[in-house]
Order: sequence, then C-alpha cells, then structure tokens
Amino acid sequence: MATSDNGLPDRPDGPLSGLTVIDLTHVINGPFGTAILADMGARVIKVEPPQGDDTRRNGPYVGDKSLYFACVNRGKESIALNLKDEGDRALFVNMVRQADVVVENFRPGVMDRLGFSFAELQKLNPRIIYAASSGFGHSGPMSLSPAYDTIIQGMSGLMEATGFPDGPATRVGTSISDIAAGLYLYAGIVTALYDRERTGKGTQVDIAMFDATLAFLEHPFMAWAATGKAPERIGNRHPSMTPFDTFAAQDRPFVLCCGNDHLFAVLCATIDRPDLLQDPRFVTNVLRTEHHAALKVALEAIFSTRTAEDWIATLHDAGLPVGPLLDVAEATALPQTAARKMVVTAGGLKMPGNPIKLSSYADSDARPAAPDLDQHGAALRKEFTP
Repeated sequence: MATSDNGLPDRPDGPLSGLTVIDLTHVINGPFGTAILADMGARVIKVEPPQGDDTRRNGPYVGDKSLYFACVNRGKESIALNLKDEGDRALFVNMVRQADVVVENFRPGVMDRLGFSFAELQKLNPRIIYAASSGFGHSGPMSLSPAYDTIIQGMSGLMEATGFPDGPATRVGTSISDIAAGLYLYAGIVTALYDRERTGKGTQVDIAMFDATLAFLEHPFMAWAATGKAPERIGNRHPSMTPFDTFAAQDRPFVLCCGNDHLFAVLCATIDRPDLLQDPRFVTNVLRTEHHAALKVALEAIFSTRTAEDWIATLHDAGLPVGPLLDVAEATALPQTAARKMVVTAGGLKMPGNPIKLSSYADSDARPAAPDLDQHGAALRKEFTP
C-alpha cells in the first residue's frame, strides 16, 4: 500500500472518491459495509478503542495478521481514540465537522450516552449522514437486546428453514446475517448520499441485522404468507421447481436445475428416458414437485452409472443449467473466479474481491491492506486537531 507524503495511505480511484467516512464499527456487519465504501474510493477512517477492534485477536491468522479483521477492514486508515477522553472527543468532533458519513454498530443508546447522537452530530455538521447497524435496529421492543449472527439466524426463521427434513435446524455456513446487514448498510449510506444531493441535508440510516435476514428469507417467507404456516426444511431442493436439487452421480454429487417443463423435456431426451415425460406423476412441474422423491430416485438410478464430470458435460451441452458441487478451494480455483477478480490480495493476504463491477473504474486484484492499530494516528491527529 503506497503512502502519501503526509503519512496517510493512497486510496484507489472510484465513484465515492472525495467522500470521508468516520467508521466506528467493529467485528463484521459494520466493517463489511464500510469496506465496500473503501473499495469504491471513499476515505474510510476507522476509529478504534485503544485496545483495538476485537477481531484483531480472532483467527485464522496468516503470520501475525488476522484474516477475520483484514478481510473487512482493507483500505481503511486507523486511529485509536477514547471517546470518553476530552482531548480525543475534541478531535472526534473536528473529524465529524469535516466528514460526510459517520457509521457505528454499537447497541442503541451508546452514542447518545457519549453525547454523539444523530441530533448532536447534525448540530456540528447538518450534511452528515449518520448510519447505524445493530441487531434489532433503533426502534421496537427488542432494540436494546444484544445480538450476534447466530442469534439472528435462529430468531429470524433462517436457521429453522435450513437443513434436511430429518435433521436439525442448521446455521448457514457463513455469517449471513452480519453480511446481509452490511450490504444494506452500504446501500442505505449510498441512498442517503444521493438524497443529500437533492435536499442538501443529512439523514439517519437505521439498519437491523434481524430486518436484513428476514428480508433474505424469500421462499420460507412466501410459503408462510401463502399458508400461514412455516414450511418444513427441504434440504437442497427448490420448494416449487422440480427437478431442482443435488443429485448423486457415480463418484460425487452435482447440481441440476430444471425450472420449467421445457427443460425437463430436454433432460428426459438427453438421458434417453422419454417415458418419464409420460409418467402421470411428472407431466407438470406442480406434479413433479409433489412427487419429487420418486423422481429423484429415478434420476439418481441413471446418474449413478457415470461420473459427475461426464454428466455435467453431457447436460451442459444439451443446454441444461448444471454445475459441480464445489468446496471453497475448488470454487476459488475456477478460471471464472480469476476472470472476475473475485480473489484479491491486500497486504499480501488473500480475500474475496468486490462483486460490484463498474465500467468506468479499474477492478484491480490488489487492494490496500487493512491498517495496523493506530497506524495513521499521528497523521490524523495532525490533520484534525482543532
């Protein structure tokens, strides 16, 4: 990461260049959202307590660097401030006066008690965007309840909807509630910035991990809205399109998705089983979904005769949506992943790239590193001391 003459890091050019973001967030959901702002060219100043973000001490590590911290804090500057110390408070106030966005993910009420509520920050800077992300948001009877990703997955219905019918409710294999909230946080901030261009005034963005996860539920929510009941877990299959599932081949499973009657007809022709089209259980998608188990048995009897690679090639050539079932190592090794620059390095550490691709800006596979604790403290104190 190159450093300018004033001791601060150079930033990539992007659509948000020229914006200054004061980032008080910690752990995952807030830093995930502000990392996208940094990727898009914004200057993101991470304000950490003197002991640093908790995730600096969370593995996995590469050398002495925490990937847990680095993946969501790349491209940011770091200053350690104690917001109960008068000198640090004065510095923070001066930063707010010159900033465009303040972002925090404390429990609601923390910023108020520090004297830095949205109303107080607006007095300092009427154009400030104040963005907050928390477990349950800044309103409602659960607003003050503590929350982690797994709690939100459990309470939102997502965990209960995930897994197989004969197995337990299962956490999604990533911190999806944190990440969903981070995405909505980014979207909320960019939306508020656009609104400020129209009105000249700042606003408050209020994001809840619970809301974000509930909004991601899709089919379980639709099933409840249609029937008044939560759907049962269904494993890997689609709730309303069949065959649309993982299927066992001779050596390993693969994924096949036939989303309509035409594709099912192509499948039957390709596997030389036109009789399946005439089976009264399978003549329509609704009937196939009703009899999904019997159809899967019939298809896997055929697929078990050849390897997954053979079947994928055959079905792909027929124009069917099909793909391998890969682990993360295999997925990141795909030429498609490289072509889209979806594995990047930042400070020598591998991490996921940014899915947002803009034709006007270069999409580099090398990003600025995450900062050491208080790495830019001296330069920032010099810049913002009243």
